Amino acid sequence: MSTATIVGSGPNGLAAAVELAHAGVNVTVLEAANEIGGGTRTCEAIVPGLLHDQCSATHPMAVGSPFLSGLELERYGLSWRTPEVDCVHPLDDGSAGVLHRAVEQTAAGLGGDANLWRLLFERPSARFDALAQDIMGPLLRFPRHPLTLARFGMPTVLPASTLARAFRTDQARALFGGVAAHAFRPLHYPMTSAIGLGILTAGHRYGWPVAAGGSQSITNALAAMLADLGGKIETGIRVDAASQLPPADVTLFDLAPDAIAGILGDGLPPRIARALRRFRQGPGAFKVDFAVQGGVPWTNPDAHRAGTVHLAGTYDELAATERRIHAGRMPERPFVLVGQQYLADPQRSVGDIHPIWSYAHVPNGYTGDATAAIIAQIERFAPGFSDRIIGHTVRDTTAMAAYNPNYVGGDIMTGSKDIRQLVFGPRITLSPYTIGLPGMYICSAATPPGPGAHGMCGANAAEAALRYLRR
Repeated sequence: MSTATIVGSGPNGLAAAVELAHAGVNVTVLEAANEIGGGTRTCEAIVPGLLHDQCSATHPMAVGSPFLSGLELERYGLSWRTPEVDCVHPLDDGSAGVLHRAVEQTAAGLGGDANLWRLLFERPSARFDALAQDIMGPLLRFPRHPLTLARFGMPTVLPASTLARAFRTDQARALFGGVAAHAFRPLHYPMTSAIGLGILTAGHRYGWPVAAGGSQSITNALAAMLADLGGKIETGIRVDAASQLPPADVTLFDLAPDAIAGILGDGLPPRIARALRRFRQGPGAFKVDFAVQGGVPWTNPDAHRAGTVHLAGTYDELAATERRIHAGRMPERPFVLVGQQYLADPQRSVGDIHPIWSYAHVPNGYTGDATAAIIAQIERFAPGFSDRIIGHTVRDTTAMAAYNPNYVGGDIMTGSKDIRQLVFGPRITLSPYTIGLPGMYICSAATPPGPGAHGMCGANAAEAALRYLRR
């Protein structure tokens, strides 16, 4: 029987392990932390019984993942819960861009931009299952559905700012811009439309669901399936050098590129070692979790029903904020993402005390305290919020990297998603999961298709490893 070692137990490490174990490979996962899951973990941080997702929280790309959707993880306790409204982007006048799962319902709320919204999302969302087979794998390959991909791909090459100018209303521009800003890139850069269009299209197909019981449920389901397939997970095992790796036919690293270079050292081809060490990081995330009595008192009524709320004001304000973050300067009013997962999954609350998840975009390695800025942004659109806070916890960029070493400087995207790294991953190659050593692969979110709890980076890397084993 062939053997595999997976270093790291985030969703991609576990996905790689399950894919290999399905093929009959004897798999061992090594995790440095005392608990598995990477970015998909959930804890009781403030009030006993109050459940907070520690990083990954809302999963439009995971529920329709070609890998996860084929595993029947409901057998292992995973179920999805979808809020009444997927996302709201409020403006200072009390209005908002409102994202519903249905394209028509979203378009109907966008006035003069209804037809453009339909044009952008109606056909791609209806064809998303076919589209996902191409956009959630290596991009430099012949597509399975070339016409569908071409139609979807044409606007993705545009800067988000260019596409935003096509909208007539402040509400539509802000709604699109807030989702595009998930890329952590200045919105006037080429291809910054890509991540926003991908998330919105997936959301119109499947909604923006949360995992019942917290994102930890995704981890637990994958781990339980792996155990049934005979795989093993060992926690508290840190790998810092190649000499610590057990003998295996294939080894996959769910790690940041620089960490892999540190482990393999001189064993790597010099040009690949240089590429891994020069991998560029993106801006950081400053996370604050709140326990809130009675929920957030939003001014906009739709925000009370929304699983996610984006706080940045108008599109122009958001674009200026993202430019400033990328330049290494902290804005007074950062882009803040707020999660109200309990609306879809009430078991996360304790009576009338609810968990509110939030983070702000900040410069990579930001050493200041963004807590007051986050509270101020929420207060801006929900006056009286501060009076409802029972308690809060903070995870700055340093703590974010300690929680998950892949998040260098607080970079929860595992690397800047500029054109080169979005397409190729850590190095320019047609094989983005190989690292120049026979039987060794990278499977983290540094590789295509990038971050999220979809597991596709791990599944794609595992497929490459299986081809190697079958030679």
